[in-house]
Amino acid sequence: MKELNKWQAITFQIGAVLLLAGAIGTVFEWQLSPYVFGVGAIFYTIIQMMQTYEGRNFTIRRLRRIMLFSDLLLLLSAVLLFATYGKVPFIDQITYAQYIHNNWVVVLLLAAILQLYTTVRIDNELIK
Repeated sequence: MKELNKWQAITFQIGAVLLLAGAIGTVFEWQLSPYVFGVGAIFYTIIQMMQTYEGRNFTIRRLRRIMLFSDLLLLLSAVLLFATYGKVPFIDQITYAQYIHNNWVVVLLLAAILQLYTTVRIDNELIK
């Protein structure tokens, strides 16, 4: 895997902290939490997409695609969080509130599980 430079590593860590702060902010019904979570998701996803793999190991390439899919799930959970707070203009909050209230948590959980799995497996494959 391509190593991150200093600024990319800092941006990646800031994105992770913003993701955590935004998710915790929803527990306290903080009105800025979707924005904090969304910015964190964008930072985290962009830096992960910039980190490429140049080798020929099929397993690592497959795990990398799974990781990119989990990044898309992370962005989807940010959109669903905005919809939960009624901040998405094309979704009527009244009619869809019963369907989207906590779906962002399910999507975030799936993204987190895939991130954890792929990170551990890629590290193990790189050690081999």
